[in-house]
Amino acid sequence: MIKALRPLLRRSTYTGALFAYAAALASLPLLSFALLPALAWRSAPEGVLFGVVLVVWAALIALVGLARTTRRVLVLAARRLLHVVLPAPSAARPPGTSPGAGQRWRTPLWLLLHVTVGWTGALASGLLLFLAVALPGGWLGAELALSLFGRSTRVTGGWQSWAAAVGCLLLAAVVCVLVTRALRWSAPRLLGPSTAERLALAAERERRLAERNRLAHELHDSIGHTLTTTTIQAAVAGELMSTDPVAARAALRSIEESARAALEDLDYVLGVLREREAEKAGTGTAAPIRTLADLPELLERVRHTGAVVEWERSGDPARVRGTLSRAAYRIVQEGLTNAVRHGSGGPIRVRVAAGPDALELAVVNETGAAPRTGRPRAFPTSGHGLPGLAERVRLLHGEIDAGPDGPRHWRLAVRLPVRLSA
Repeated sequence: MIKALRPLLRRSTYTGALFAYAAALASLPLLSFALLPALAWRSAPEGVLFGVVLVVWAALIALVGLARTTRRVLVLAARRLLHVVLPAPSAARPPGTSPGAGQRWRTPLWLLLHVTVGWTGALASGLLLFLAVALPGGWLGAELALSLFGRSTRVTGGWQSWAAAVGCLLLAAVVCVLVTRALRWSAPRLLGPSTAERLALAAERERRLAERNRLAHELHDSIGHTLTTTTIQAAVAGELMSTDPVAARAALRSIEESARAALEDLDYVLGVLREREAEKAGTGTAAPIRTLADLPELLERVRHTGAVVEWERSGDPARVRGTLSRAAYRIVQEGLTNAVRHGSGGPIRVRVAAGPDALELAVVNETGAAPRTGRPRAFPTSGHGLPGLAERVRLLHGEIDAGPDGPRHWRLAVRLPVRLSA
């Protein structure tokens, strides 16, 4: 019993009913225009005139529903007053898509239903409220006759009129519940996205998530490498400041260059994540492009940490272009970062082989020995480096192998299918 009365006590029930009654009130100006044909055709039968007025009135309401602004207002109002889950109006239709004929008429159908329910509920609840007020005092000679299963009774005053008034109030509240439930049921079906829109929005969300994951990998690779190398370079510069100022200044210049490159990457990534309007218009800062052609500069920055880097290359890596070249640069960068972080300080061997069918990358470093003096002994790690590399390689349909290579070495090897540009 108490559960059945809960809808009657909720504030949302009555805000939803007011939403419906407001639509009925807002349709009154259109009714004045719908009466014009009836005034011009007075000789027609009353039933025909009544039907013409209703048809013209419904057509005018439907025309109002075709406006995009109407849909936005209705969606916002339904979210606030009906408490239904609807996507934001700006995201209701993904860019580049156009609504079909069925989709175009969903809003006018909702508006017609909204006005119909609003008028029905307003007339019913208004009559019940009038009876609830008029019956107890017998105002205007109000009487109520009830007939049920062949038995009839007339309410004229006393306790019967008060009981009937309470019953009318409850029935008016029930009408509000029914009106609100009708609108809540129809709102997601007519104001919400269609099946095609849901699929398009899901695809758009998946695309954005993939882009954000890609940017996260870029940020991890770039900033992680920079922080690792600059930490070691700072330690080396501190050791050499008094004994070899020239080498110390070279290390500081390398720190400056690394930090500037990392700031470029960071600025681009944050700009994309914030979805700046300048970038949407095509006037934003272009993404910094790091490719295999930038490997010499990367290796030189690593050497400034005091590490010995041996570079072996075959084929012509410069002929590898586009996404593959950028991904290969990030893979080598992550391999060098891990070698500097976790290696023993021995030589780091980098191999880049560009063949006709595949691009092979390898980074090998020594492990197990004590770190060099002055070099930090441990670096915090997020644990996302190798998984991120594996995901990047998988998206490029490549192969990755990372693990011990003998008792004292660690090897990262990646093979990517490639089509060399002419």
